[in-house]
Formats: sequence, structure tokens, C-alpha cells
Amino acid sequence: MHTVVVGTSGVTASDVLAVARGGARVELSGEAVAALAAAREVVEALAAKPEPVYGVSTGFGALATRHISPELRATLQRNIVRSHAAGMGARVEREVVRALMFLRLKTVCSGRTGVRPEVARTMADVLNAGITPVVHEYGSLGCSGDLAPLSHCALTLMGEGDAEGPDGVVRPAGELLAEHGIAPVELREKEGLALLNGTDGMLGMLVMALADLDTLYKTADVTAALSLEALLGTEKVLAPELHAIRPHPGQGAAAANMLAVLKGSGLTGHHQDGAPRVQDAYSVRCAPQVAGAGRDTLAHARLVAERELASAVDNPVILPDGRVESNGNFHGAPVAYVLDFLAIAAADLASIAERRTDRLLDKNRSHGLPPFLADDAGVDSGLMIAQYTQAALVSEMKRLAVPASADSIPSSAMQEDHVSMGWSAARKLRTAVGNLARVLAVELYAATRAVELRAGLDPAPASRAVIDAVRAAGVGGPGPDRFLAPDLAAADTFVRAGGAVAAAETVTGPLL
Repeated sequence: MHTVVVGTSGVTASDVLAVARGGARVELSGEAVAALAAAREVVEALAAKPEPVYGVSTGFGALATRHISPELRATLQRNIVRSHAAGMGARVEREVVRALMFLRLKTVCSGRTGVRPEVARTMADVLNAGITPVVHEYGSLGCSGDLAPLSHCALTLMGEGDAEGPDGVVRPAGELLAEHGIAPVELREKEGLALLNGTDGMLGMLVMALADLDTLYKTADVTAALSLEALLGTEKVLAPELHAIRPHPGQGAAAANMLAVLKGSGLTGHHQDGAPRVQDAYSVRCAPQVAGAGRDTLAHARLVAERELASAVDNPVILPDGRVESNGNFHGAPVAYVLDFLAIAAADLASIAERRTDRLLDKNRSHGLPPFLADDAGVDSGLMIAQYTQAALVSEMKRLAVPASADSIPSSAMQEDHVSMGWSAARKLRTAVGNLARVLAVELYAATRAVELRAGLDPAPASRAVIDAVRAAGVGGPGPDRFLAPDLAAADTFVRAGGAVAAAETVTGPLL
């Protein structure tokens, strides 16, 4: 099994994906253990002094003015976890919780939090045992950390609350720890606070969304190319020299991908009455511009994610010179903004894909295709309602594109009077990414059927490879009406797995 070694300098996106989705094992480097021990010495020295230090010998948030005596400090740390584990709603997905835990461990191992090495080792042990704390949908405002989600994870480390075992059954966390030989942690000064104070949930969801969207943007180039073929459109608008004079990198990449897929097509540039095509509709002609703008948004979001993955987010933090300082680095604004940007870009990509699908189904705009791609229009409805489903998904994505980060609800008796709502931005982006896959699946379903209905005209070799792969995946082709939901579900699974991209690349080579 793949092993990810956590050091002091952060982790990579591939590390997050390996642990969250691939079940990779986690180990602490010797450097990390040494940094943990050194930082702990600083905390214990401060704890022994009479002067109050936030997070070490004081209360938290609006209660930070109270000095906590030594005999109550373990209770303080335990209580902050219990009281903050106040989430509600549906359970969060296992991969999100694993990313959340792993990213908190990443920050702990930086040596900037003051957590003991044994606490970090327990975090790794829980991940390696396949124990997943029960985390709920609601409870984070994206500021002072993803507090409630992280608290539910810390509660599991203490042997309290509920968690899911490697068999998928939810049981008391204490029982699961005992079965795997993991001793619950007894939290000491600052440790409870250090386990709760980070952007780990929103960051984990950003990393996974970026991976998914990378595949979906390439898929959108493939489906757009298939739609262009099916509509007998012109590939001349994809010429590199046209995109060089507007040098947005994403636009150039999208155009190059479409052109690669269309190479050798016998469908492009035709018209049903023999007249040359002068211009295609915007949804076809401007596909690279829209997909390209989204790709450039992905690039910016990836840069933000890389910076955050290299960060040590806690409050207070232990600096290299031994000072312990309060700060505002836990504020989720940088991550929240790009989560919202990505939801906007995804909604627009879905919107243009739906417009192409609608054009394929409309006999007045499809340049000779049967109404709704039906076998016997009137007796058969064809893909009429598949487009309804697609339209409903796009409509929801437009609502999900409303920024969460533009909102702020003060909390903690006005001490935390401006928050990022980054967790909410991440949750709605996950829904948007899932919907985008479904939208592209419908376009793929319609476009492959439409290309096959162009009798006597041969699609590009890459297009044929995609059509063959779709059919091999159980997605049916043209014919009389049938139960459509299974076909659409199979197309969705095919898209999410990167099937369209992989099939095209057997002919084109790697797409950009």
C-alpha cells in the first residue's frame, strides 16, 4: 500500500488524494517528530509561568479573558472539544473527513502548534486503521477553523462520540479505538485548541474538486467536439493562430483539445443543403473561450490550494524564535473565494453544454437531425426529457453559483465578527461538481447518438473511439424509446471515471 510521509513543510495535493480517496497509509517523518517535541517544550515552559497565554492558560474566543489554573487545564482542553463538537445535519462523506484529518495532521507536524508527538501519532493511527469520525454537514463558519467538523474528529481521538469503522458500520469511537489497539489521547495545554483551528475541511474539498474538475474540463472539450461534429459545424474557429491573438492559456488549451479530437472528421464543415457554414452558434463557436476561462480559474484556485497546503494554520502559533503569537491566519477567505469562483465557472460550463444539447434536439437548429434524436418522432420522444433533466441540473448550478463568501454572520459574542463561510462554499461546490458531471453525461449521450445518426459521414477517429467506449460501458445508441435513466446513469459513471478523456486520448495522445 502507498505510504505518505508527513514532514514539517506541508503536503501535496496528490498526498491528500492518496489518503482521502486511495486509503494510503500515513507516517510521521523523524523531522516532524523532532519539531513536535521542540514546540511542545515551548508550550510547557509557558504553561509553567504565571502570566496568561492565550490557548495555553486562558479560555477561548470571547472567554479568553479568564486565566485557567493548572489543575483545570486538561479539563479545559477536553471541554473545548466536547462543546465544539456541535455539528448537525447529514453525515459528511468519508473522503472529506479523511482529507480533513490528514490536513490537520499536516499542520500539527509543522511544529507550529505545540501538540505532543503522541497526539500526532494517534491521528496517523486512526487514519491508518480506517476509522472515520462522524462529521455533520453544518457547524463551520469557515473562521477560527472548521470548528465543529474538526471537533468531531478530535472527539474520536479522545475515544468519544461515534465513528465509522473500516467495515462501514458506525459505532462508538472508544470501541473502535480499542479494537485497533489505539489508546485514547488525554489532551493537555493547547492541544484541544490546536486540533480545531484550521481551514482543513474547506481545503480538502478544494483539492478534491480541483482533481475532479481537471477531468471534467477535458471531458467538456471532448463533448463539445462531438456536438460540433454532430451539428456539421466548422473546426476553423479552433485554429491555433486565432487563439494566439487572445493568449489566455486555458482558451488555447481547450481549442487545441477540440481540434485534436476532430482531426480527420468527415462531418465538419458540411451543411444539409450543401451550402458552406459561415458561423456556428455561440455555444459551439465559443466553447474554447468559455471552457478556457474556467481552466484559468482552475489554475488560480490550484495556486491558492498549493499555498494553503504549505501553510501551518493555528492560533496561537509557535514561531521559529520560540515566541507564541495570536494571529488571524485561520480566516478562510483565500480558500472560500476560489471555491466560489469554481462554482461560477462550473455553472457556466454546464450552461453552455446544455445549450449545445438543446440545439442537437431541435430540428429547426440541428441541421438535419431528427426531432429530439427520436427513432420515430411523435411515436418516440427521444431525448426530450433527458434535456429537461439537464436543464434542471443547470438551473440548480446557477443557484449554487451565488457566492457563500459574500456572506458573514457574527459569532462568539461578536469576537468573531467576520467569517468566511468557506465550508459552505466547499459544500455547494461539491454538489456543483457532481451536477456538472451529470450535465456533461447528457451532452455526451446526445452527441454520440447524433453523430451515429449522420449516416454516410464518418466521424473523426477520436470521436469514434469515444463512441465505441461509451457503448462498451453500457450506454445505448440510437433506436426506439427505452427506459432512459439507466443509460444516463451509465453515462454519468463513464464521465466521472474519465472514460471520455481516456478513449479520446487513445487516438489524440494526452489532452491538455
